[in-house]
Amino acid sequence: MIKKITLFIFLSFIGLLHSQSNYPTDYFIKPLEIPLVLSGTFGELRSNHFHAGLDIKTQQVTGHKVVAAADGYVSRIKISHWGYGKALYITHPNGYTTVYGHLKKFSPKIEAYVKKQQYLKKSYEIHLYPKSNELKLNKGELIALSGNSGSSGGPHLHFEIRDVKANILNPMLFGIQIADHKKPTIQSAFAYTKNDTSQVNQSNKNIELILKRQKNGDLIANTVYAHGEIGIGINAYDRLDGANNHNGLYFMDLNVNGKKLFEITFDKFSFSESRFINSYIDYERYARLNQKVQKCFVDHPMNKLSLYDNLKNKGFIHIKDSLDYKVTITTKDFKGNTTKLIIPIKGKKDTILIGEKVNKTPYLFKANQENNIGDDMVKVHFPKNLFYKDFYFDFSNENGVVKLHNKTVSVHSYFKITFDVSKYNKEDLKYMFIAKKNKSKKWYYVSTKHKNNTLYTSSKNLGEYTLLSDLEKPVISPFFKKDQWLTKSNYLKVKIYDKKTGIKSYRGEIDGQWILMEYDPKKNILTYDFRDKKFTGTPHTLKVIVKDYVNNSTTFTRTFNKKFN
Repeated sequence: MIKKITLFIFLSFIGLLHSQSNYPTDYFIKPLEIPLVLSGTFGELRSNHFHAGLDIKTQQVTGHKVVAAADGYVSRIKISHWGYGKALYITHPNGYTTVYGHLKKFSPKIEAYVKKQQYLKKSYEIHLYPKSNELKLNKGELIALSGNSGSSGGPHLHFEIRDVKANILNPMLFGIQIADHKKPTIQSAFAYTKNDTSQVNQSNKNIELILKRQKNGDLIANTVYAHGEIGIGINAYDRLDGANNHNGLYFMDLNVNGKKLFEITFDKFSFSESRFINSYIDYERYARLNQKVQKCFVDHPMNKLSLYDNLKNKGFIHIKDSLDYKVTITTKDFKGNTTKLIIPIKGKKDTILIGEKVNKTPYLFKANQENNIGDDMVKVHFPKNLFYKDFYFDFSNENGVVKLHNKTVSVHSYFKITFDVSKYNKEDLKYMFIAKKNKSKKWYYVSTKHKNNTLYTSSKNLGEYTLLSDLEKPVISPFFKKDQWLTKSNYLKVKIYDKKTGIKSYRGEIDGQWILMEYDPKKNILTYDFRDKKFTGTPHTLKVIVKDYVNNSTTFTRTFNKKFN
């Protein structure tokens, strides 16, 4: 018996060593030379996705030196108006790839490589895959300056580590040190009934629990009276040293009378499963109140999130009459700072006084089936496994505004909306597009395609849709006067703007030659770097052509003076 126990301990120790060896903690250095303070953590809850890396603050400015975290080569370069903006991918000899997003400018050798390709392709947005011998890098070598490009909400560096299968890994597993002496905060907790026979405090609806905070930061809930199968969810966040941002948890589990029913650890996931966040959180509450309640149970068979572990009964607690239960939820950050919530539950089968009201419509949608809906004007096709549950769908078409249920139901992937436009003439169709109403009740353009007598789009969002027209051309406004001397200027800038459908494309020329103009869609500014190319003589003529998404086009020309050295 002693030998078996010794063998078990030895094998467990070997297993632990093997697990730790998967993540070398002395291989990568920090990607910035300044102290690391985070605005975003790995796995943090974002809109429709889990955050895929660390967002490192850059002291509210751009231009800090970004260095290669280890030896390797640039394996991918992507420049886009949104998303990660200017992004670099470095593949390392140990098989991992590091990613650096929202950059301002690449190092000289990478910048030269990129600009050469941009001029060859005559495009600012570009996606490149250099060969392993083209852009080799040493550990600590300058690769870029930090920036605010793409969908960044402020200056910072987005940093990721991926494995050979392109799974995203928590960079803190690799020894990236972030100061953190603060415990997670649990703001609120909720009890959820699994079915019609479940109850919490004589209610079949989801209810908020009353919590009392203890001196050590832990919480205790008022006694809950329940029966049947119920689940628990919490609204919680973490904070790190040097920042006030509400960041994500690293670990959470749920135990009932000392037995674990649920566990989740934010250390590794794939991009393909990131949208399961909408099943992990109470999506309806998020859509209504912008609160991200994390459920300690899995209530949808479609939810294939790999972050879960030690699931028993999918995390649901089976409450029997006249029995007592102690539910303990433990939350931790990566440094091990811990906050607990204790929920005492007494089993009591009682009369259900408050029931869940179901708004029944003629359209019952089944999650595991295809669903189609529409009328003479519009047809909508929902592939199977698009929804996380069966529900009654609300559909209407009033004065050309098509209502597809509401924002409180999450859609996992794309569905197709098709409008019949056979009654419109060809000239009108040239300017028509499909629009969706946003949270501010304003209509905005959604990607629209034209085929035969239809306009159609693909979407992941329920809500209101309609057909609109855009007859207005884009507006182009220069930052220099006609024939102005720009000899001391390194940059030439113009502002471009389109009110209804947005900027689809642009082209810049000087004296008839294509020039690389960098577009910042957040500021609506096109910028040309005079150092890219020399032009002879003076004056020079700038020509800018801008198109919107229904191909309204504006051409702007203006002369300026500049002598190139």
